[in-house]
Amino acid sequence: MKTNSKFLLALTATLSLAGEIQSNAQTAVVTPTPHYFTGTADIGLTFTRGNSRTETVTADINAEHKTNTYEVLLGAAGTYGRNTGIISSESIDGHGQYNRLVTDRFFYGVKVDAMADQVASIDYRLTVSPLVGYYFIKQTNMTLAGEVGPGAVIQKFGANSPHGYGTLRAAERFEYKFSATAKLWESFEILPQVDKFNNYYVNFEIGLEAALSKRWALRTYLDDTYYNIPAKNRLKNDVKLVSALAYKF
Repeated sequence: MKTNSKFLLALTATLSLAGEIQSNAQTAVVTPTPHYFTGTADIGLTFTRGNSRTETVTADINAEHKTNTYEVLLGAAGTYGRNTGIISSESIDGHGQYNRLVTDRFFYGVKVDAMADQVASIDYRLTVSPLVGYYFIKQTNMTLAGEVGPGAVIQKFGANSPHGYGTLRAAERFEYKFSATAKLWESFEILPQVDKFNNYYVNFEIGLEAALSKRWALRTYLDDTYYNIPAKNRLKNDVKLVSALAYKF
């Protein structure tokens, strides 16, 4: 009887301990894990001396916050350059995008862009674009997404007074990770005016990133903005090639 009593006492204690462990495990599973923004901030400097005397500074920051139900993409960039004392580039832009995932691949959302480029005679431009999108590829090391939708542009461009127009937007975003320390990314979008299709502009970017450490990386990227109808006495293409030191957060 004493042996049976000890056995029952031990069994009761074991079951009680097991129940407590299971309860803690369930609590840990249902407790939501906090999500944070991750991204990079970089700065690039270019100086020339001799026959030409130039200084150019570029800064860029991008951050994203992704869950199983939504995505938030944020970014801002600025460029300032002088050539023998004359301003050769002066621009700033920022964007924000919210995507709501309907399935693992299909999503809808909205993108907002704001920019100014004094050399290109764009005092300001604000673009708001509702969108629907689809991940054609969604793997651990590679993603490819396409987006389409209408939009509205409000701008002061060249000598024109402020005005707005409707636009259509088509875009794609691609990213490929060669390894845990190196990746390639590319993006493209075109926005034609709905009632004047030859008035459109294109934004294109392609870049490479290689990690130096857990927090630091080298980035090289090319930005190209093309205006089919530029401001008076301005060229259609604005191309920027940047090599920069980036901090990852």
